[in-house]
Amino acid sequence: QLQASGGGLVQPGGSLRLSCAASGFTLGSRYAMGWFRQAPGKEREFVAAISRGGGWTSYADSVKGRFTISRDNANNAVYLQMNSLKPEDTAVYYCAARYMRVQGVVTTPNEYDYWGQGTHVTVSS
Repeated sequence: QLQASGGGLVQPGGSLRLSCAASGFTLGSRYAMGWFRQAPGKEREFVAAISRGGGWTSYADSVKGRFTISRDNANNAVYLQMNSLKPEDTAVYYCAARYMRVQGVVTTPNEYDYWGQGTHVTVSS
């Protein structure tokens, strides 16, 4: 089970840090992780991904340079630091995990095995 948290209301230009904690299984170095988001009336879209070891990352063009994905395998958690937030970043953010036998990042939602319940992020003045 994955639990996402850290969402909230923030003004444009502000920052938020999302967390994703795993329970019932160990992320360790076996699961690649990703963050996705879904705005009202839109499809779920890729935001960021990190390899099981943390050495590889990938970002959507829309968040590159503003968001940073990281992981703490010792604490069984993954994070998404979001800076310079824009109104168009408003969405429900989901974390996801995929068991991987090799290093790599996964950017397609249907390739993930586990999903968190989502945390709301609203960017508005």
